[in-house]
Amino acid sequence: MPIDLPLLLFWAKKITAMLILPPAGPLLLIGLGLLFARLRRLAWLGWLYALAVSLPLSVNWLAAPLETAPPISLEALRQTQAIVILGAGTRRHAPEYGQATVNRLALERLRYGARLARRSGLPILVSGGAPEGDRPEAVMMRETLETDFGTPVRWIESASRDTRDNADASARLLRAAGIERIALVTHAAHMPRAQRAFEAAGLRVTPAPTGWLSNPDPDMLPGDFIPNAKSAHAGWFAVHEWVGGLAYRASQAWGEHVAPALKPSRD
Repeated sequence: MPIDLPLLLFWAKKITAMLILPPAGPLLLIGLGLLFARLRRLAWLGWLYALAVSLPLSVNWLAAPLETAPPISLEALRQTQAIVILGAGTRRHAPEYGQATVNRLALERLRYGARLARRSGLPILVSGGAPEGDRPEAVMMRETLETDFGTPVRWIESASRDTRDNADASARLLRAAGIERIALVTHAAHMPRAQRAFEAAGLRVTPAPTGWLSNPDPDMLPGDFIPNAKSAHAGWFAVHEWVGGLAYRASQAWGEHVAPALKPSRD
Protein backbone atom coordinates (compact mmCIF):
# COMPACT_ATOMS: atom_id res chain seq x y z
CA MET A 1 0.00 0.00 0.00
CA PRO A 2 1.60 3.32 -1.06
CA ILE A 3 2.28 5.91 1.60
CA ASP A 4 0.29 9.12 1.22
CA LEU A 5 3.03 11.55 2.24
CA PRO A 6 0.87 14.72 2.03
CA LEU A 7 -1.71 13.07 4.29
CA LEU A 8 0.98 12.02 6.78
CA LEU A 9 2.35 15.55 6.83
CA PHE A 10 -1.15 16.92 7.31
CA TRP A 11 -1.77 14.76 10.39
CA ALA A 12 1.71 15.43 11.76
CA LYS A 13 0.94 19.15 11.53
CA LYS A 14 -2.46 18.64 13.15
CA ILE A 15 -1.08 16.62 16.07
CA THR A 16 1.75 19.10 16.65
CA ALA A 17 -0.77 21.95 16.71
CA MET A 18 -2.96 20.08 19.20
CA LEU A 19 0.00 19.73 21.56
CA ILE A 20 0.85 23.45 21.30
CA LEU A 21 -2.62 24.98 21.37
CA PRO A 22 -4.86 25.21 24.41
CA PRO A 23 -6.04 23.29 26.29
CA ALA A 24 -3.39 20.61 25.67
CA GLY A 25 -0.47 23.07 25.52
CA PRO A 26 -1.02 24.62 28.96
CA LEU A 27 -1.91 21.24 30.50
CA LEU A 28 1.27 19.67 29.11
CA LEU A 29 3.41 22.42 30.63
CA ILE A 30 1.62 22.17 33.97
CA GLY A 31 1.93 18.37 33.99
CA LEU A 32 5.65 18.44 33.25
CA GLY A 33 6.18 21.04 35.95
CA LEU A 34 4.34 18.96 38.54
CA LEU A 35 6.08 15.71 37.59
CA PHE A 36 9.66 16.99 37.61
CA ALA A 37 10.97 19.26 40.34
CA ARG A 38 13.56 20.80 38.04
CA LEU A 39 10.78 21.86 35.67
CA ARG A 40 8.60 23.46 38.34
CA ARG A 41 8.60 26.75 36.47
CA LEU A 42 6.86 25.09 33.53
CA ALA A 43 3.80 24.62 35.71
CA TRP A 44 3.63 28.36 36.33
CA LEU A 45 4.23 29.02 32.65
CA GLY A 46 1.38 26.66 31.75
CA TRP A 47 -0.91 28.37 34.26
CA LEU A 48 -0.09 31.80 32.80
CA TYR A 49 -0.62 30.46 29.28
CA ALA A 50 -4.04 29.07 30.25
CA LEU A 51 -4.97 32.35 31.91
CA ALA A 52 -3.88 34.48 28.95
CA VAL A 53 -5.98 32.52 26.46
CA SER A 54 -9.15 32.51 28.55
CA LEU A 55 -9.37 36.05 29.98
CA PRO A 56 -11.60 38.32 27.85
CA LEU A 57 -9.18 41.23 28.15
CA SER A 58 -6.01 39.36 27.14
CA VAL A 59 -7.80 37.43 24.38
CA ASN A 60 -8.96 40.76 22.98
CA TRP A 61 -5.34 41.96 22.83
CA LEU A 62 -4.27 38.65 21.30
CA ALA A 63 -6.87 38.69 18.52
CA ALA A 64 -6.89 42.38 17.60
CA PRO A 65 -3.58 42.43 15.62
CA LEU A 66 -4.92 39.63 13.42
CA GLU A 67 -8.23 41.32 12.64
CA THR A 68 -7.05 44.28 10.59
CA ALA A 69 -9.22 43.90 7.46
CA PRO A 70 -12.36 46.07 7.61
CA PRO A 71 -15.83 44.84 6.59
CA ILE A 72 -16.22 44.77 2.82
CA SER A 73 -18.17 47.62 1.25
CA LEU A 74 -20.79 47.09 -1.44
CA GLU A 75 -18.66 49.13 -3.84
CA ALA A 76 -15.60 46.92 -3.20
CA LEU A 77 -17.74 43.78 -3.51
CA ARG A 78 -18.97 44.87 -6.93
CA GLN A 79 -15.37 45.15 -8.14
CA THR A 80 -14.90 41.38 -7.68
CA GLN A 81 -16.00 38.52 -9.94
CA ALA A 82 -16.83 35.77 -7.44
CA ILE A 83 -17.27 35.03 -3.75
CA VAL A 84 -15.06 32.33 -2.19
CA ILE A 85 -16.19 30.88 1.14
CA LEU A 86 -13.68 28.82 3.10
CA GLY A 87 -14.69 25.81 5.17
CA ALA A 88 -14.12 25.78 8.92
CA GLY A 89 -14.86 22.20 9.94
CA THR A 90 -17.70 19.74 10.26
CA ARG A 91 -19.97 18.28 12.92
CA ARG A 92 -19.85 14.52 12.44
CA HIS A 93 -22.62 13.66 14.91
CA ALA A 94 -25.68 15.58 13.72
CA PRO A 95 -28.61 13.17 14.18
CA GLU A 96 -31.17 15.92 13.63
CA TYR A 97 -29.88 16.26 10.05
CA GLY A 98 -29.45 12.54 9.44
CA GLN A 99 -25.80 12.90 8.49
CA ALA A 100 -22.70 14.97 9.15
CA THR A 101 -22.96 18.69 8.49
CA VAL A 102 -20.93 21.89 8.81
CA ASN A 103 -19.99 23.21 12.24
CA ARG A 104 -20.98 26.56 13.71
CA LEU A 105 -17.83 28.32 12.53
CA ALA A 106 -18.53 27.27 8.96
CA LEU A 107 -22.13 28.41 9.40
CA GLU A 108 -20.96 31.90 10.30
CA ARG A 109 -19.00 32.08 7.07
CA LEU A 110 -21.81 30.58 4.98
CA ARG A 111 -24.40 32.95 6.37
CA TYR A 112 -22.27 35.97 5.55
CA GLY A 113 -21.32 34.61 2.11
CA ALA A 114 -25.00 34.07 1.29
CA ARG A 115 -25.75 37.64 2.33
CA LEU A 116 -23.01 38.99 0.06
CA ALA A 117 -24.24 36.87 -2.84
CA ARG A 118 -27.78 38.18 -2.46
CA ARG A 119 -26.54 41.78 -2.38
CA SER A 120 -24.25 41.41 -5.39
CA GLY A 121 -25.52 38.56 -7.56
CA LEU A 122 -21.97 37.16 -7.68
CA PRO A 123 -21.38 33.40 -8.08
CA ILE A 124 -20.09 31.40 -5.12
CA LEU A 125 -17.24 28.93 -4.76
CA VAL A 126 -17.10 26.82 -1.59
CA SER A 127 -13.83 25.24 -0.54
CA GLY A 128 -13.27 22.38 1.91
CA GLY A 129 -11.98 18.83 1.56
CA ALA A 130 -12.26 15.58 3.48
CA PRO A 131 -8.94 14.81 5.20
CA GLU A 132 -10.63 12.23 7.43
CA GLY A 133 -12.08 10.37 4.46
CA ASP A 134 -15.72 11.39 4.99
CA ARG A 135 -17.91 13.45 2.70
CA PRO A 136 -16.05 16.59 1.60
CA GLU A 137 -16.90 19.66 3.62
CA ALA A 138 -17.54 21.62 0.41
CA VAL A 139 -20.43 19.26 -0.39
CA MET A 140 -21.96 19.95 3.03
CA MET A 141 -21.40 23.67 2.52
CA ARG A 142 -23.26 23.60 -0.79
CA GLU A 143 -26.14 21.68 0.77
CA THR A 144 -26.39 24.23 3.58
CA LEU A 145 -26.29 27.23 1.25
CA GLU A 146 -28.82 25.85 -1.19
CA THR A 147 -31.20 24.15 1.25
CA ASP A 148 -31.09 26.47 4.27
CA PHE A 149 -30.17 29.81 2.70
CA GLY A 150 -31.63 29.43 -0.79
CA THR A 151 -28.31 30.48 -2.33
CA PRO A 152 -26.90 28.59 -5.34
CA VAL A 153 -23.28 27.44 -5.51
CA ARG A 154 -21.45 27.44 -8.85
CA TRP A 155 -18.14 25.78 -7.94
CA ILE A 156 -17.11 23.17 -5.39
CA GLU A 157 -13.49 22.68 -4.37
CA SER A 158 -13.41 19.47 -2.36
CA ALA A 159 -9.81 18.22 -2.52
CA SER A 160 -8.08 20.58 -0.07
CA ARG A 161 -6.69 19.73 3.37
CA ASP A 162 -5.64 23.17 4.62
CA THR A 163 -5.72 26.86 3.75
CA ARG A 164 -2.91 26.65 1.22
CA ASP A 165 -4.68 23.78 -0.53
CA ASN A 166 -7.90 25.83 -0.45
CA ALA A 167 -6.10 28.60 -2.29
CA ASP A 168 -4.26 26.54 -4.88
CA ALA A 169 -7.21 24.33 -5.82
CA SER A 170 -9.72 27.20 -5.83
CA ALA A 171 -7.42 29.31 -8.01
CA ARG A 172 -7.27 26.56 -10.62
CA LEU A 173 -11.06 26.33 -10.79
CA LEU A 174 -11.54 30.08 -10.96
CA ARG A 175 -8.85 30.77 -13.54
CA ALA A 176 -10.42 28.13 -15.78
CA ALA A 177 -13.59 30.26 -15.64
CA GLY A 178 -11.67 33.47 -16.37
CA ILE A 179 -11.95 34.81 -12.81
CA GLU A 180 -9.07 36.62 -11.13
CA ARG A 181 -10.74 38.98 -8.60
CA ILE A 182 -12.50 37.45 -5.61
CA ALA A 183 -14.18 38.43 -2.38
CA LEU A 184 -12.77 36.06 0.23
CA VAL A 185 -15.05 35.08 3.11
CA THR A 186 -13.51 33.73 6.28
CA HIS A 187 -13.18 34.71 9.93
CA ALA A 188 -11.46 38.02 10.57
CA ALA A 189 -8.64 36.37 12.54
CA HIS A 190 -8.04 33.85 9.76
CA MET A 191 -8.03 36.47 7.01
CA PRO A 192 -4.31 37.43 7.07
CA ARG A 193 -3.19 33.84 6.50
CA ALA A 194 -5.95 33.10 3.99
CA GLN A 195 -5.37 36.27 2.00
CA ARG A 196 -1.63 35.58 1.72
CA ALA A 197 -2.32 32.06 0.46
CA PHE A 198 -4.86 33.14 -2.17
CA GLU A 199 -2.68 35.98 -3.39
CA ALA A 200 0.27 33.60 -3.63
CA ALA A 201 -1.97 31.40 -5.79
CA GLY A 202 -2.33 34.30 -8.22
CA LEU A 203 -5.74 35.76 -7.34
CA ARG A 204 -6.58 39.37 -6.51
CA VAL A 205 -8.25 39.26 -3.11
CA THR A 206 -10.71 41.64 -1.52
CA PRO A 207 -11.15 40.55 2.12
CA ALA A 208 -14.71 39.93 3.30
CA PRO A 209 -14.14 39.06 6.97
CA THR A 210 -16.76 37.94 9.45
CA GLY A 211 -16.91 36.63 13.02
CA TRP A 212 -14.62 39.07 14.88
CA LEU A 213 -13.08 37.83 18.12
CA SER A 214 -11.81 41.20 19.34
CA ASN A 215 -13.65 44.34 20.34
CA PRO A 216 -11.94 47.72 19.71
CA ASP A 217 -13.99 49.28 22.53
CA PRO A 218 -13.94 46.81 25.45
CA ASP A 219 -16.24 47.62 28.36
CA MET A 220 -13.53 46.93 30.96
CA LEU A 221 -16.06 45.42 33.32
CA PRO A 222 -15.11 43.08 36.21
CA GLY A 223 -16.09 40.12 34.02
CA ASP A 224 -13.31 40.99 31.58
CA PHE A 225 -10.83 39.78 34.20
CA ILE A 226 -12.53 36.40 34.80
CA PRO A 227 -11.88 33.44 32.47
CA ASN A 228 -14.93 32.13 30.62
CA ALA A 229 -15.76 29.53 27.97
CA LYS A 230 -16.44 32.03 25.20
CA SER A 231 -13.07 33.71 25.66
CA ALA A 232 -11.32 30.34 25.95
CA HIS A 233 -12.59 29.39 22.50
CA ALA A 234 -11.64 32.79 21.08
CA GLY A 235 -8.20 32.43 22.66
CA TRP A 236 -7.75 29.01 21.06
CA PHE A 237 -8.73 30.46 17.67
CA ALA A 238 -6.33 33.40 18.02
CA VAL A 239 -3.38 31.23 19.07
CA HIS A 240 -4.19 28.83 16.23
CA GLU A 241 -3.90 31.70 13.75
CA TRP A 242 -0.67 33.06 15.25
CA VAL A 243 0.91 29.59 15.08
CA GLY A 244 -0.51 28.97 11.61
CA GLY A 245 0.83 32.29 10.36
CA LEU A 246 4.31 31.54 11.66
CA ALA A 247 4.21 28.07 10.10
CA TYR A 248 3.08 29.51 6.77
CA ARG A 249 5.90 32.06 6.69
CA ALA A 250 8.42 29.39 7.68
CA SER A 251 7.24 27.11 4.86
CA GLN A 252 7.47 30.01 2.40
CA ALA A 253 11.03 30.73 3.50
CA TRP A 254 11.88 27.05 3.15
CA GLY A 255 10.45 26.92 -0.36
CA GLU A 256 12.14 30.11 -1.48
CA HIS A 257 15.59 29.78 0.10
CA VAL A 258 16.34 26.45 1.77
CA ALA A 259 14.81 23.91 -0.62
CA PRO A 260 16.55 25.25 -3.76
CA ALA A 261 19.90 25.19 -1.96
CA LEU A 262 19.41 21.51 -1.09
CA LYS A 263 18.80 20.45 -4.69
CA PRO A 264 21.77 18.57 -6.19
CA SER A 265 23.82 20.53 -8.68
CA ARG A 266 23.77 19.45 -12.32
CA ASP A 267 27.35 20.61 -12.88
